[in-house]
Amino acid sequence: MTRHLPTPDYPRFHLAFPVTDLEAARRFYGGFLGCAEGRSSDDWVDFDFFGHQIVAHKVDSGRMADATSLVDGKQVPVRHFGVVTDRGTWDGLAGRFRAAGVQFVIEPYVRFRGEPGEQATMFFLDPFGNALEFKAFADINQLFAT
Repeated sequence: MTRHLPTPDYPRFHLAFPVTDLEAARRFYGGFLGCAEGRSSDDWVDFDFFGHQIVAHKVDSGRMADATSLVDGKQVPVRHFGVVTDRGTWDGLAGRFRAAGVQFVIEPYVRFRGEPGEQATMFFLDPFGNALEFKAFADINQLFAT
């Protein structure tokens, strides 16, 4: 599969998350998002998520519940993961996701416009209810700006 960004020269994150169907995870993360598949077993599969390692672990459907938190007047899924891209990549992804008919939990929008930490963000769920956030900063050096 394709790589979205060059391999980062800084530490990568590792995240394990629950899914109920590994083949559906392969279709979504590998097929739809274009994440290359790494190692796998009958119970889990690794994906290259923009240079980071994520691992889908098969679980029973009763273990998939989640909570939300109010942010900018929107209910943000507390358990979520994502990637920070450049704005051009983010715009392209937002367009591709809209064209594919993705049902957004939080539609693409810009937070903190004109302020430190200005960022574009969007949330949607994978086929298992795991929330993904894609964001891009106007100035990546303000990733942790207050």
